[in-house]
Amino acid sequence: MSHSKTKTWIHAVFSTKNRQPLIRKTVRRAIHQLIRQQLIDQSCYLDSLNSVDDHVHLLFLLNPQRLVAEVVKHVKGSSSHEINRQNLIPEQFVWQTGYGAFSGSESQVERVRQYIAHQEEHHQKLTFAEEYHQFLNFHGLSGEENGEVGNR
Repeated sequence: MSHSKTKTWIHAVFSTKNRQPLIRKTVRRAIHQLIRQQLIDQSCYLDSLNSVDDHVHLLFLLNPQRLVAEVVKHVKGSSSHEINRQNLIPEQFVWQTGYGAFSGSESQVERVRQYIAHQEEHHQKLTFAEEYHQFLNFHGLSGEENGEVGNR
């Protein structure tokens, strides 16, 4: 092969610090736009983005010149900086330290899109903590073994 080709879909999820309900409907669109801009800055294509009061889900194509960790760090750091700079919410805004990032195949993209699109309905039945533990179990990860603790 004379050229390298990659297509890595990432479903990322991260929450507000201590899972505080800071992503209110009144500021959700603005926060989403800040996150979208940070992914553009990292040359990553954002396919889907949605949130509820205490966490966000993203589906994006990873830029092959970037690491997942550096993209997520940039998105979280720059978006929280802008949320605070623009005074979008009265409290100091901080994302929780950790995050989940799960790769998915092309055949699962539509399923992930739908999952992200229906967050409000989904979280009428399940808390973020329950959802996140389901992700860890589904992907063969155990929370405590991988440094996941309650409200870090």
